[in-house]
Amino acid sequence: MKRYILSITLVMFAAGTALSADTINLPAKNGNVAFPHSKHMAIKQEKGCTACHETAKGGKIAGLGKDWAHKTCKGCHVAMGKGPTKCDECHKK
Repeated sequence: MKRYILSITLVMFAAGTALSADTINLPAKNGNVAFPHSKHMAIKQEKGCTACHETAKGGKIAGLGKDWAHKTCKGCHVAMGKGPTKCDECHKK
């Protein structure tokens, strides 16, 4: 019984750790961009993963770079009226 409880506790701890580490740090010339994936999950519910990702399964983003990010990320923030739109709001030195 003790092993069972310990096993469940370890699984819950590992799952919590994995879910809490959702900020992706993207290197950029003008300062790194921290991307909080969990804050963007509402978009997933509305438009699906393909709003950003190439496939519905997610994964890497084809063509991710300055031009793509400014068009897609900043464009979405402007269209939705929320999120950072100025250089220093995304790029942290």
